[in-house]
Amino acid sequence: MRWAVAETGDGGARLCPLDRHGRPAGPVVEESSVAEAVRSRPGVQRWVWRSTAAVYRRLLEAGVRVDRCYDVEAAESLLIGHEDGQSGQARSLAAAWARLHRMPVPEDAPLRAADTQPTLFESGPVPLPAGTDEFTALLEVYAGQVARTAAAEYPHRMRMLLAAESAGMLVATEMSRAGIPWRADLHRQLLDSMLGERISNNTEPRRMAELADEVSRAFGDGIRVRPDLPQDIIRAFARAGISLSSTRKWELREIDHPAVAPLLAYKSLYRLYTAHGWSWIDQWVHDGRFRPEYLPGGTVTGRWTTNGGGALQIPKVVRRAIRADPGWRLVVADADQMEPRVLAAISRDRGLMEVAGRGEDLYADLAARAFGGDRAQAKVAMLGAIYGQTSGDALTHMAALRRRYPDAMAYVDDAAAAGEQGRLVRTWFGRTCPPAASYDQANNEEASSAYGSTPRARARGRFTRNFVVQGSAADWTLLVLAGLRHAMHQAGLRAELVFFQHDEVIVHCPADEAETVAAAIATAAETAGRLAFGPTPVRFPFTTAIVECYADAK
Repeated sequence: MRWAVAETGDGGARLCPLDRHGRPAGPVVEESSVAEAVRSRPGVQRWVWRSTAAVYRRLLEAGVRVDRCYDVEAAESLLIGHEDGQSGQARSLAAAWARLHRMPVPEDAPLRAADTQPTLFESGPVPLPAGTDEFTALLEVYAGQVARTAAAEYPHRMRMLLAAESAGMLVATEMSRAGIPWRADLHRQLLDSMLGERISNNTEPRRMAELADEVSRAFGDGIRVRPDLPQDIIRAFARAGISLSSTRKWELREIDHPAVAPLLAYKSLYRLYTAHGWSWIDQWVHDGRFRPEYLPGGTVTGRWTTNGGGALQIPKVVRRAIRADPGWRLVVADADQMEPRVLAAISRDRGLMEVAGRGEDLYADLAARAFGGDRAQAKVAMLGAIYGQTSGDALTHMAALRRRYPDAMAYVDDAAAAGEQGRLVRTWFGRTCPPAASYDQANNEEASSAYGSTPRARARGRFTRNFVVQGSAADWTLLVLAGLRHAMHQAGLRAELVFFQHDEVIVHCPADEAETVAAAIATAAETAGRLAFGPTPVRFPFTTAIVECYADAK
């Protein structure tokens, strides 16, 4: 049984059961709060609400956990893209209600800037028209979404995607609350050893200042060069008779000049200082935890992002600070060759499915069959096929792959052709790519009704070629997370999901639960594969490490 629930203006809640069409199946009742409504109805299979981000954090604070939910705003985002090819349009309850009633659609509230006190600065919901209460709008919009889902190209897959996206919202909220275990003292020691002592908030640390002096001295003309300013560096090299188009690492390494070595060292330390320095610790690490705000579906392919904190870009050197609590462990799991395996499953290519069903190393098996045993070449070829690298040696590799795995290559080739022609493509589940005009705008291209064979058309073709694989992989990982979360709760474990990034998941758990968690991850991956793609020989293995320190996992 599903129940719809919404907060009232006085902090209370209105709720009612729903039938399979999303309509009320019983009287509307009132409770003192959403937390009390949920707590007093443990038998409800799925709660339907406006936004997990808006509701679930407060439920967790009240000690209330939810097994399953349906996030109306997340669903609206996916359904808009699927039906109208308008991914990225307003998704709020107010926007969905306005579409349903053919009224002007209000814009979504701007995403608030991340800070250390999110509950004080959270953007409020987009207001509904005067006289329309949230619960009435929720019931109308949800019933409309149930009907729209039934009309999707593959209704079963779309229902699974909506459920998985909503599950991801629950996971994200729980991970933000749990936080990544973080030793601020070890992080500060690392900064002191690499950057030198912190002189003041407005002055570079000692080692960076020394490197900056070395860079200036290397040019030898008595002019102070700011290594943190690219134009300063480009002008300094120009005075030395060296032309640069940028200060990227690969371009600097091509130059024979005494300023290069200290400049590269400075740039490396500068990234650490600005992205994960002392100020970052002060802002983000509290009570032994780093608690970023995860944004499921933050990219068009369904991959997650974060609102500040750089949680998905933690450099290897900083991972030394991520340590399990005493008596606990980190279970770090990476999906092995995830995207090629997903391509095998969605394309139904018999040859590639056979390879993806053998052993732990898909690239080694692929190399033995098509590339004379050269694993590196096999990996470059397969990733080139997925990401659209079709020049030079990649062109030869593509020809070999097309001969050996025609259905898999036709799958991504067809997606690329659709993109070049300005058409839409979808993941296996139905997540839809942005329309051509949105893609042009995002990439600062001038929109045109005719695509044809132009550089920007080919660029969009490379995007859609990758979208169908990367997006399907992102959808599959949502099922993995949902299955793992459910399994750990059902087993009564104290383990907590604390980190997720594309193909990697970290669980923080007591040491005696670590092996159980590792097994649960493997089971969740295989179960997700069957749920998502049906009975195929494709395997979805994870490489798993049980460690006390994140840096020791790789």
